[in-house]
Amino acid sequence: MGYEIPKDRLETRLKDKHPLYTRAEAITEANRCIYCSDAPCVQACPTGIDIPTFIHKIATDNVRGSARTIFRDNLLGYSCARVCPVEVLCAGSCVYNHWDRPPIEIGRLQRYATENALVAAPDLLSKNRKPPTGKKIALIGAGPASLAAAGHLALDGHKAVIFDKNQIPGGLNTLGIAPYKLQADDAVGEVEFIEALGDVEIRTGVAVVEGDAGDGEVSTASLLADYDAVFIGIGLGPDNFLADAVEEGEGVEGATDLIARIKIDPKQTVDGVSRALVLGGGNTAIDIA
Repeated sequence: MGYEIPKDRLETRLKDKHPLYTRAEAITEANRCIYCSDAPCVQACPTGIDIPTFIHKIATDNVRGSARTIFRDNLLGYSCARVCPVEVLCAGSCVYNHWDRPPIEIGRLQRYATENALVAAPDLLSKNRKPPTGKKIALIGAGPASLAAAGHLALDGHKAVIFDKNQIPGGLNTLGIAPYKLQADDAVGEVEFIEALGDVEIRTGVAVVEGDAGDGEVSTASLLADYDAVFIGIGLGPDNFLADAVEEGEGVEGATDLIARIKIDPKQTVDGVSRALVLGGGNTAIDIA
């Protein structure tokens, strides 16, 4: 815990696309929900969060209870509230869309509950922790998959040890999400929430390798020998390029690599860049644009 992120990094110049609701704004928006019996929003949520229940708790000013409902189904509910494409999932399935009315701002309400809970009650789920089992699990990679797995393992009483080659944990959330959605220090705050759930240890700057391990490395053989189980959460890998000639061209950058430098490298600038060509039209392309 206590990870240091440079203060003068480029991403701090970018403003939050959807600022945190005030208490009055959140309660007002929550009271728009009609709590559908079939809850199409829940059916559209990949993690199955009980959306009507957490919204109802916000409407009654029970913010911590709302956060508990969210975290019960999704321990990374805070970052999901910031980055999930709700317009094509939960909010996209809101019945208000059929009535030519704005859908419930589910993502912003979820952020309101989880962000306030992380600040005011970081030990919110400590009572849910089971007694220690003596089991020890290694997790490779400190991104969202490993963090969520480690959190659930810790709540079940197991010891979770995460290994990551980077010095700052969080994986995609810390290094790959556009700053206007989620900044690195906010992502690290969620990492610290996971660490506080139980016996979670994160070893940064340690690469997992096959064969003999050198300095700053640990071998797969030692993990298999020393731990009761090994979880692999290594992410999607490097950027794709059209061809080697394009990749090696002057001024050519991979989108996710550039986003990572914008988020944590204080030396990264865009000075002298007047025009840029972005190849692709997906979410990452839009983010880097």
